[in-house]
Amino acid sequence: MSVDERREQLIAVALELFSRRPPEEVSIDDIAAAAGASRPLVYHYFPGKQALYEASLRRAGRELSARFEEPMEGPLSERLFRVMGRYLDFVQSHGPGFAALLRGGSVAASPGTSAVIDEVRRAAHDQILAHLAVPAPSPGLRLTVRAWIANAEITSLEWLAERSVPLEELQLHLVQEFVASLALTAAREPALATELAAFLADERPEGPSGRLVQDLAGLLAVPGILDALTALAAPTVGPAESSAPGSAPAPTTSGPVDEPSAQATEGSADASPA
Repeated sequence: MSVDERREQLIAVALELFSRRPPEEVSIDDIAAAAGASRPLVYHYFPGKQALYEASLRRAGRELSARFEEPMEGPLSERLFRVMGRYLDFVQSHGPGFAALLRGGSVAASPGTSAVIDEVRRAAHDQILAHLAVPAPSPGLRLTVRAWIANAEITSLEWLAERSVPLEELQLHLVQEFVASLALTAAREPALATELAAFLADERPEGPSGRLVQDLAGLLAVPGILDALTALAAPTVGPAESSAPGSAPAPTTSGPVDEPSAQATEGSADASPA
């Protein structure tokens, strides 16, 4: 092998081992044996396991970032569904190393490894905003996208530990959570609401957004939920509004204020001719 080929081979072998076992459980001897090389040869290319770990992680980061790339065609939720399918496939195939890195509990964690993860997050953030195609994303929208990416990381880690639901169900769940978060943000930002209307107009009933709306419509059929939501949506008048300047005082029918009127009436009655 050439120098570059041998280096790339060692990185590939190390990444495979780090994907199947936590970094602290992989040694230079393990990597040398898997690569069919000697320990001194590995050290010839890398000063230690940490350097090899960071090099393999950078390769994994480039691969993961590339999985967020998707043609800007078709309904938004269906595009995100394909993206999340590739993302979760990566999570599943790089389980132990992915978990150790994101949890920050690995002895191999360092500023270099953190920088790689930050680059992946930025790539995901930029790709999602590109799919939204909003001319000037607001701080609220950017925060929504970042929060969803963080939620996807946390949820995928929990799934790795338990695998309590099928992978495709998790994939759909994450996309629908993004659609719901986007709708909530649009409720607070009129400009984004207009964009949301255009997104929803392109969606299909069988897509993630359509299925989410169908589930919500089914929820409204549960006894009591529609009535409770209707009551919550009704406008309320607070104390400050009821005592606003110019508002008419509430009528009273009893109490000390009425007594003078009653006395005046009695006096008027006494003064009237029989």
